[in-house]
Amino acid sequence: MPYEPNDLLSRHFQDSGADLAQRIDEQIRLVAPNSPNLALYRDMMLTVLRMAQDDRSRWNAKITLQTLRELDHAFRALDQFKGRRKVTVFGSARTPVEHPMYILARELGHVLAQADLMVITGGGGGIMAAAHEGAGRNHSLGFNITLPFEQHANPTVEGTSNLLPFHFFFTRKLFFVKEADALVLCPGGFGTLDEALEVLTLIQTGKSPLVPIVLLDVPGGRFWQGALDFMRDQLEANHYILPNDMKLLRLVHSAEDAVDEINQFYQNFHSSRWLKNKFVIRMHHSLSESAMDHMQEAFADLRLAEGFHQHSYAGEEHDEAQFSHLTRLAFTFTGRNYGRLRELVDYINRAENWAGTDTHLQQKHPSLSAS
Repeated sequence: MPYEPNDLLSRHFQDSGADLAQRIDEQIRLVAPNSPNLALYRDMMLTVLRMAQDDRSRWNAKITLQTLRELDHAFRALDQFKGRRKVTVFGSARTPVEHPMYILARELGHVLAQADLMVITGGGGGIMAAAHEGAGRNHSLGFNITLPFEQHANPTVEGTSNLLPFHFFFTRKLFFVKEADALVLCPGGFGTLDEALEVLTLIQTGKSPLVPIVLLDVPGGRFWQGALDFMRDQLEANHYILPNDMKLLRLVHSAEDAVDEINQFYQNFHSSRWLKNKFVIRMHHSLSESAMDHMQEAFADLRLAEGFHQHSYAGEEHDEAQFSHLTRLAFTFTGRNYGRLRELVDYINRAENWAGTDTHLQQKHPSLSAS
C-alpha cells in the first residue's frame, strides 16, 4: 500500500500551504508533465523520504541507491531492444568448447537468431559463450555480474552496448526473467539448478508471467531426464507439487525442437496480464464458438465464477494500447495451478480451435479433431 507521510514529514516539507504530496507532484510534472505514472513516482519519493527520516543504516541507504541505479541503467539500456522477443539461456560456464553440449548450445543460438529471437545469457563462458557465438552479436544480450576478481565477458558481447553489468545477483536475476519470452535450460552446476528451480517457482506461483520452459540436453543425455525422474518420484509422488506442475517443463534434445517448442507457444497466445480481478490472455486469433463451448467445461477448474469471455480491445488497457488489435480471452482465474493454465495455452494454440479454421483444418487433417 502507498506510504502515508507522518506529521513530522508533512510539517517539515510544508511550504506556503502546499503539503508534501503536492510539492512532490509539482516536481515530477516538471520532468514528466504527461506521465500517467505520477502516483507511482510520488510513492517512490515518499518512500525515500521515509528512509531518510529513519536514517537507520548507511549500508541500507547504499543498497537502495545501488539497486535504483542498476534498475534505471538496465531499463534505459534495454529500451533499444523493446518489442523484440528474447530467450534466456542458462547453463554451465565450465562447458569446454569440444563438449557436445557446447556444440548443441551454439546451434541453439544460431537457430534462435534465425527465428529472430534474441539470446540472453549471463555473458560468460561455456554454454553462455556458445549460445552467443551461434546467435551473433546483433541477436545477443549479456547480463554480466561484477565480481571482485578478474571477470571477462565472452567475445561476442564484450565491449558492446549488448552487455549489461550488474552489481547485485538479485537485480540480474530479475532481468533474466523479466526480459524472457522463453527460457532454455542446459546442463550445469549449482547455479544452473538454482536458476531452474527459481524460474519454476516464480511461474508456478504466478509471480512471473507464464512462458515456455525448455530443458535442452544432448541426444541420450540423462542430466534433465534424471531431474524429471526425481521430481516425479519424490516431489509429485509425495504431493509436494501438483501433477500438472510438470506440464510447465518440456524436455527436448535438439536446437530445432527447442525453437519449435517456443514458436508453438506463441502460435496464438501473445501475452497475459491481470486487469483488476480478471485474468486476460491476448491472442492473435479469436476462438471458434465450438472451442469456446468446449473450454467452458474442460477448463472450468481454472475459473472462480462466470465463464470464459472472448472480446475485442475496449480501451481498458490504456498503458498497452499497441496491442489493441489482439483478441482478449478473459476469466476470473483462481490464481492456482499454472500447469493447468499451460494446458489452456496449448489448447488455444491449436489451429483447429481458431474461428474460421476448424472446419477447413478438420477436412484437411481429420486427426486434429481427435486431439
